[in-house]
Amino acid sequence: TEGNAWQYSWFVPQDQAALFRAMGGDAKAIAKLDAMFDYDNSKIDYSHAEDIAGLIGQYIHGNEPSHHVAYLYNHAGAPWRTQARLKQIVETQYKPTPDGLSGNDDLGQMSAWLVFTSLGFYPVTPASLEYVVGRPFVERASLALPGGKAFTVVADGLSDNNPYVGAVTLNGRPLTRSVIRHDEIMAGGELRFTMQSQPNRTWGKAAAARPYSMSRR
Repeated sequence: TEGNAWQYSWFVPQDQAALFRAMGGDAKAIAKLDAMFDYDNSKIDYSHAEDIAGLIGQYIHGNEPSHHVAYLYNHAGAPWRTQARLKQIVETQYKPTPDGLSGNDDLGQMSAWLVFTSLGFYPVTPASLEYVVGRPFVERASLALPGGKAFTVVADGLSDNNPYVGAVTLNGRPLTRSVIRHDEIMAGGELRFTMQSQPNRTWGKAAAARPYSMSRR
């Protein structure tokens, strides 16, 4: 319910790699993701369904089944495409007004998506204990952790003109994978992004750098 094949075709969070192989490989999966976001809705009448909101093509941010989809480019080795889609979503689906959410908050998920995304990571597959790295939307944020520890996110050079991630470090060391682990956050430390104007098409591309998939264990 609350979706169609455009949304639920992507709902294999435990094994996106297997799904992409079934689709014909990374390039075809990326093309399908692009087709979802770029779909022309101009000839579709949604007047009978007032709760369909927050559309970007057939990506529907106003309803939660779509919320992980923008991050799936990481699973195909193209995190820079995730970064571009996140910018598109944040800029069109949120605003500081009484009607600033594109859909029902549903136990806080609509807001939680923005909080996670603003920090630069998101739990696409929560049971994997990994967070997929996107791009930050705040220059600095600090999470207070048990035992007096803190986990800080810093975005150097963040601006409208620098929407892409050029490099990432975790506690001063290069982070070449496009995920951060839950225990790394809970240990405290610093996740630092270097933002730039052009996409880094190599960061996170290698198979070993991609998020968890059950068939790649």
